[in-house]
Amino acid sequence: MGVFTYEMEVTTAVTPARIQFKYVKHKIDGVDKENFTYSYSVVEGDALMNTLEKICYETKFMAAADGGSICKSSSKYYAIGDIEIREEDVKTGKEKALGLFKAVEGYLLANPDAYN
Repeated sequence: MGVFTYEMEVTTAVTPARIQFKYVKHKIDGVDKENFTYSYSVVEGDALMNTLEKICYETKFMAAADGGSICKSSSKYYAIGDIEIREEDVKTGKEKALGLFKAVEGYLLANPDAYN
């Protein structure tokens, strides 16, 4: 088996503190290519804010009647002890995820031959 390494460097005007997280470790829980489902967990890193044991995500894509897609996702937050998870923190995370989704959607719409 061969090994292929690809490295990339991107320069941005955005400071490191504003770019998502310093360190996040993901665990892939499941991939179902036929049913377009993907599940993973965040199990380490500053995304857990020292208040969460883990965060589990499930995403499913389904065909829409108009020829597009419907994306359904769920997130489960596992708090450490009796710590309460603030709705505003969850909302902020949702907004960031939606922004990333919209960026990918915009790229795919602008480049119809990409990823076929």
